[in-house]
Amino acid sequence: WSAEALSSLTDTEQKDFLQQVCSLLDSSERNTGAARPKLNVLHYLCTLAVHQEIASWLMSSQLFPVLMQQLRVSTSWDVRTRAAQVIGLLALHTSELGANVPVSEAILLLTEIIRENFRNSKLKQSLLPTLGELLHLIARE
Repeated sequence: WSAEALSSLTDTEQKDFLQQVCSLLDSSERNTGAARPKLNVLHYLCTLAVHQEIASWLMSSQLFPVLMQQLRVSTSWDVRTRAAQVIGLLALHTSELGANVPVSEAILLLTEIIRENFRNSKLKQSLLPTLGELLHLIARE
């Protein structure tokens, strides 16, 4: 679905779409090929997250906790960095922050991952912009 098509869907169709995306992201990564579909879904979410209406919808949906879970438990650093990128894009393009969005948990998780991997400069370069966008979103609200 394109962003325009998603915004014109009914509530039921949007819920079905979110359930499909979340179930794809929740699948296990037992073998090396399992990370590729997740990366494809996360890349697709990056293209959707640049639209303000879609970003606000995704930010306040059940997708945000799923993205945080991928940051926490994924064995692939590519999946982790792409999930962080999606979170950062959602924070940048969302128009309002709902009260039910666990942004403080995301900030704690990002700082914990950065602290645990402080020697990995590539990882820090991918996670620090997301952390900055979340802090900017909180300051803006």
